[in-house]
Amino acid sequence: MIRVFVNGAFDLLHSGHLAFLKQAREQGDYLIVGLNSDASIGKYKSKDRPIENQETRKKKLLETKMVDEVIIFDEPSPMRIINEVRPDIIVRGHDQTIEPELSNYRFYRARQVGDISTTKILSKS
Repeated sequence: MIRVFVNGAFDLLHSGHLAFLKQAREQGDYLIVGLNSDASIGKYKSKDRPIENQETRKKKLLETKMVDEVIIFDEPSPMRIINEVRPDIIVRGHDQTIEPELSNYRFYRARQVGDISTTKILSKS
């Protein structure tokens, strides 16, 4: 079984997220999402985020049927989770960096599909 790992906030799950998760799922058999906790999102996004709480975001991710497991983490980096689950492949978005400490892992760089983000959605409201 090929285990794939992605991480992110996945706040207001939208078509860009779904395209990213689809690409990740295509890389293996079991997709694990490291989900930023509410507290961690508040530190790096803004005081008004997340829009949806971590349990709602987790539930929505699992309901996509592409995601097999969701692990919520509080740290600024998903390294602890990655070291625990030891995935076969880590998928990064087109705009995400690949940390040097992850050099022992295989990577897949997801391509951008459309030009949508939670920030852009919120700016239209």
